[in-house]
Parts: sequence; structure tokens; C-alpha cells
Amino acid sequence: MKTASKQASSATEPTANLNLVILLPMLSAIIAITPLAIDLYLPAMATLAASFHTDITMVQQSLSIYLAGYALGMLCFGPLADRIGRRPLVIAGLTGFALISFLLAFVTSIESFLALRFGQAFIGAAATVVVPGYIKEVYGKNTAKGMSYVSLIMMLAPLVAPSIGSLILELGEWHLIFFILGFYALSLLILVCWKLKMPSDKDLSKRSQRTFFGAYAVIFTKPGVKLHIASGVLTSFAFFCYLTASPFVYMEVFGLDKSLFAILFSTNIGALMLANIFNSRIVSRYGSRRMLKVSTLLAIIAGSALFAANWLGMSYHYTVITLVPFMACLGVMSVNVDAIVLMQFQQETGTATAVVGTLRFGFGALAGPLLALFYTGTAVPFSALMLSAVVLVAICQLFAHRRFESDLSKIS
Repeated sequence: MKTASKQASSATEPTANLNLVILLPMLSAIIAITPLAIDLYLPAMATLAASFHTDITMVQQSLSIYLAGYALGMLCFGPLADRIGRRPLVIAGLTGFALISFLLAFVTSIESFLALRFGQAFIGAAATVVVPGYIKEVYGKNTAKGMSYVSLIMMLAPLVAPSIGSLILELGEWHLIFFILGFYALSLLILVCWKLKMPSDKDLSKRSQRTFFGAYAVIFTKPGVKLHIASGVLTSFAFFCYLTASPFVYMEVFGLDKSLFAILFSTNIGALMLANIFNSRIVSRYGSRRMLKVSTLLAIIAGSALFAANWLGMSYHYTVITLVPFMACLGVMSVNVDAIVLMQFQQETGTATAVVGTLRFGFGALAGPLLALFYTGTAVPFSALMLSAVVLVAICQLFAHRRFESDLSKIS
């Protein structure tokens, strides 16, 4: 009997492993459509402005419009995914994204371009908003481990996308960028229809029966969740501060050239990626709450050193040395706080993802205005805002921990 069970186990194990080997890259590729759509056409902005006979600042507005469309799409499709299932939204989202990408390749006016970019982001959100829910379904209590793997792709895509966009422009006109985006989504659509078949797609008992606003009410009234959502938003705010300020800090404040800036920027993104690999290896042993606690403490230490280095006017070497561990900590904090939020819900994972994603983009957009408000011509405001964000995360987690222990004492 034992031999038979072992044989059965060994027979099913390769199938499970094969499915996971296909599933994780597929989910990562789906969520990567957002950074690819944002960053792939950046090198073509000047060419687009010339093609549409407009100013480049008008073309740059397409970035803000895309983010607005994506945030609105997440808000609309999050509760819908919980109600009708994830697979239909992935199919609809990839189909719509592919079609609009092909249409973008044929536009001749800036007005049409901006309108289609909004539509591309809006419908694309239908495909990406369901991915964390699938990750939770696959990994269960180890959701943070799966989120770490997906985050690697999310970080890799914006790192390589501008270079790929430049290469595409060497081979053809800007239209080719959107053709490639369309074929990318179409290829994913074929793979999804063929391979994406999860138990939740057929199990109607796991669907939420709540109304659109009822689903959001569940998210915002769940005890303790708001503090974790706030922690995720603040972590993203710190990251957006880095994205917004790093060109100014490295090239204007420290006078570094573009090549060295690119190397240092890539180094910090690499630190984020390595941190996610590290997190995926040990989070199953220690748990997301402990990983979040430790990474937040280390982020405060690194952030304090970063602030001190800039407050004292030290050379850029000290900023580089302190930023690497700081960014690594942000990576660990982000995936673990997301996992904690998702684990609070059984049927509203899509809605929870929509709330977290929208708030992150919204507060991330505040990084630029706040940096401009506190502008001093130095890197002090940049480091102060990043440090303040992680200190606030620690405060949120302190209150969340007290609530968690209080709930445990009531149960016992």
C-alpha cells in the first residue's frame, strides 16, 4: 500500500510541477503588460510628437492618462472578477489590450492616441487585477513566496523595456512598438485559453455574491486591514520617490553622467530583485508578518543612514551604498504586506487588489508634487520623504500588531 501511494505521489508530482512551471511565468507575463505598455514606447516619444505634429509634452501626458485608465480599470474589474470569475476577465482583458494595441499602430492624431491609450490601460487592468488572486490560490499561506516570483518580472520589465523600445526603433517606425505589444498580448491570450485552468474557475462556491459597492465595503470594514493597506501604500510611495527623484539626484545634485546613472539605477532595481529572490526562499519558514517587521526595521536603519549622508553633504558614494539595502528592504516589505492583505479575504481578492493597486498609483503620483514642494536643490527632501514613509509603515505595523495580539487574546 505504501509503495502504491508513493508511486501515485511520484506520478502526480511531475504534473503539478509542470503546471507550476508554466503557470508562474504565464501569470508574470500577464502582469508585465502594464510596465511594458508604459516603458516600451518611452524612447519613441520625440518621434511620436513629430509624427502627430505636436509638442513632446503633449505626448508625455499619455503616461498620466494611462495610469488614470489603469487605476479606473482596476476599480471596475476587481469586484467583477470576484463575482463572475477570473478567467473571463483575463481573456477579455488580453483581447481588448491586443486589439487596442493594433489600433494604436494606425492612429494619425494625438487626440486619438491619448483616447486609445486610456482604453488600452482600462481594459488591460481586467487581465492584471486577477493575478494576485491566482497566486493566492496556488500558494495559500505561502502567498508572499509566489508574489516574490511575480514581482521579479514586474521589476525586470521596466528595466529592459526602454532598451527593447530603442532596438525596435532601430528596426522600424514607432508603429512597430504597438504591433509588438499587440502580438505579445495575443500570444498570451492563446496560452491562457490553452493552459490557464484553475479550480476556482469552475468552483462557483468561491465566487462573491456581494454587490459592487458591497465588495468594497467588505475591504474597508475588515478589522486591521486598513493598517496593512496603508503600509503597502506608504512602501510604494517611497519607491515612487526613488523613481521620480533618482535622475535629478544622480545627474543634477551629484553631477553624474547618463551612463553612470543608468548603471546605478539598474543596481538598485537589481537589489529589489535579489531581495525578492531571498524573500521567496525563507518566507515560508518565518512568515510574512515577521519578514515585514524585520525588513521595516532594516529599512529605517538604511533610510536614516541615507538621510544623514545627504544632510551632511557627503559624496554620492554614501547615497549609493545606503540606497541599495534600502531598496532591497522596500522589495521585501511590498510583497509581504500584499500577501498579508490578500490572506484576509477568501472571495474578495480581486477587490482587495483593486484597492491596493489604485491607492498605490494614486499616492505614488504625489511623490513628484511633494518633492517639488520641498525642493532645496539637494537630495535631502528625497531622502527625508523616503525615510518618513518607512517610519510611518513601522507605526502602522505597531498598531496592527497590537490589534492582532488583542484579537488572539479574545479568541483564547
